[in-house]
Amino acid sequence: MAESTSPLRIVEETPAYWRIVFDYPPFNIMDGPMFQSLQDLLVRMDASPDLRVVVFESAIPDFFLAHFDLTGNLGNVKTAVGLSGLPILLDTFVRLTTSPVVSIARIRGCVRGASSEFVLACDMRFASRENTRLGQPEVAVGLHPGGGGAERLPHLVGRGRALEIVLSGNDFDGDTAERYGYINRALPDVELDSFVDALARRIASFDRRAIKAAKNLVNQVSLPSAGRLLDALSSFQIALTWGEAQQRVGALLTRGLQRDPDFERNWPEVLGALRDKIRSGFREFIPTRVRAQAVTSKSHVRQNQGRVDICRQAQLPPLCCI
Repeated sequence: MAESTSPLRIVEETPAYWRIVFDYPPFNIMDGPMFQSLQDLLVRMDASPDLRVVVFESAIPDFFLAHFDLTGNLGNVKTAVGLSGLPILLDTFVRLTTSPVVSIARIRGCVRGASSEFVLACDMRFASRENTRLGQPEVAVGLHPGGGGAERLPHLVGRGRALEIVLSGNDFDGDTAERYGYINRALPDVELDSFVDALARRIASFDRRAIKAAKNLVNQVSLPSAGRLLDALSSFQIALTWGEAQQRVGALLTRGLQRDPDFERNWPEVLGALRDKIRSGFREFIPTRVRAQAVTSKSHVRQNQGRVDICRQAQLPPLCCI
């Protein structure tokens, strides 16, 4: 079992089937400690030859994973390089997708921004019909997706619906997400656990070599390249330096984001009117760590761009750099 101080717990149902429980009150924010726990989990998965499938779920009913930490508590997530050769943020998602172990997200509650990108990196997504809010609100915060959302969504939902998800900044409920292809299925909340558990146990009964081969074949025709993912992250880091983005993030934090449970559940509802709430001189309300994070981001864009250029010059196919 994972230690109690970790943002997640590992429940080994069988040697072939683990449940990964996010338990990081109050909101399961995706910050530095959360990414480190996911990195540790990936190492443990790689070292477990009997493992076939993991199911991600939350111990906090209203929040599966809330979103990226907007206060700057990210450590080296966007800059340090992981085992894939990509920055930790991308490395975490890419290694999950390319792992021979099947990953399933059992979704209840809010899943926005980088957290949406996490479930998009999972192999399958099943959600509560009554209690799911999925979205990519970055554009409405003055930014854009930087962890693979803009690259993965079009393959799943098509270009038009991907643009609707990304540009509206709205939440999408379980039924709509299922209809669009954002998730595999939306199920009544009382049926979600038993359905996912039965599917996971069925997959866990199959041969690992066959699972790995089948997953690899699907990955070859459905995943974005390393170069495209790095492009998005580099552009996202530049966007963090934009004054408009800093103002919008500061306004949301001042109004209660990452502090007030009611606001955390419903904050995309205010994004359409956020610009009208921002007045000149608002910079004094922007947390120092948000400004420092933006300045730090500038120094790493050139480094990431160098890796993108190498991929392009070699004309490498998708995932060859990963």
